[in-house]
Amino acid sequence: MKPWRSEALARAVVAIAFALLVGAAGPARAEAPVIRSFSTAGLARISAFLRGEVAAGRIPGAVLLIQQHGKPVLSETFGLRDTRTAQPMTDDTIFRLYSMSKPITSVAAMMLVDDGKLALDDAVAKYIPALADVKVGVAQADGGLALRPLARPITVRDLLRHTSGITYGFYGDSPVRKLYAQAGLFDGDPDNAQFVARLARLPLAEQPATLWDYGHSTDVLGRVIEVATGLSLYRFEKERLLDPLGMRDTAFFVADDAKRPLIAEPLPGDWFDRPVAGIKEATAPRRWESGGAGMVGTIGDYARFAQMLLNGGELDGRRYLRRQTLTLMTSDQIGEGSGVRKDPEFYFPGADSGFGLGFAVRRRATAWLPAGEYRWDGVGGTFFFIDPADDMFVICMMQSPSQRGRIQDELKRLVYAAMGR
Repeated sequence: MKPWRSEALARAVVAIAFALLVGAAGPARAEAPVIRSFSTAGLARISAFLRGEVAAGRIPGAVLLIQQHGKPVLSETFGLRDTRTAQPMTDDTIFRLYSMSKPITSVAAMMLVDDGKLALDDAVAKYIPALADVKVGVAQADGGLALRPLARPITVRDLLRHTSGITYGFYGDSPVRKLYAQAGLFDGDPDNAQFVARLARLPLAEQPATLWDYGHSTDVLGRVIEVATGLSLYRFEKERLLDPLGMRDTAFFVADDAKRPLIAEPLPGDWFDRPVAGIKEATAPRRWESGGAGMVGTIGDYARFAQMLLNGGELDGRRYLRRQTLTLMTSDQIGEGSGVRKDPEFYFPGADSGFGLGFAVRRRATAWLPAGEYRWDGVGGTFFFIDPADDMFVICMMQSPSQRGRIQDELKRLVYAAMGR
């Protein structure tokens, strides 16, 4: 036998013996997950896509941030902040966040859960007594509406996961939604207490904990925060969350007139012909601090918030949420065994996702999307998603409501294609 064959045979014997020894000792340790990185060509295609959307006149402009391992992978502005003034899009542009307010309010509430000032199974009536006797509207065959008593109280958990029975009046045509639309909920300039008092006079769309129903639940949660803390929603969020994170331009309207030129505007005609979620103009001063739809902010501010979430509730040495709390928030709370149904027409997270406490949560991986991703968006065109498996988040800010769904889907596809998925 040649020497090299003898050496190879010896090495093989040793390797086999070692493998048998390890196998006898117990199962091998699982390999660490592979965290993918981005290709230069893939990132270039992402940028080219948004530049093409601007050039085609489908959006006025956008700001995009892809951040991985705590550092920007792609940070770029596209097009114009406002086509009427021809001001270019910049990193400090202020956007109407609409429902991207909901994750901020949800985190604020869960900070109080960590503090012991709220409990998820607290009855909301503990903080808002008027909701103790609210009735449930049941549509009748003759077109009427019967009122039924609550089978069980609305809880703080219900507000966080949209199972309270509280709905919106600006979409759908059920009898209860029509009542919401006709009730004058937003007449004048109500504060949070007055707004929730008006809501409490309306019936619920269904019994609590029976259906995921997207509505004013997070607005009511904002009022719960006020009662629990004795502070306005904005003051509590500013003191405990926004200022510590450095989210200086995130608020319920643009208070500084000098910053009003920084507000992003949609293309002419690409906006809403009526208030959405009760918000007539999100950047204008008002008393109502809508925790569900009322905030404005910049991409830099939201990036600080997203990085804190991706870090498990901590940023720059300061903890905002317990890690276990964030795990709960980003776990499906309406899945099998919860008793919660999903209306196929109005279940906005989508068939492959559940809903946690403030976020849609992807339950299972697809051909290119990872399980465990959590996210939400705003009707004005802003959206974000956080991917713990790849230690990454993506935020896109624009004011283009008619294009938001299509652009969100395509950007996600391009992001994961750039990672080789």
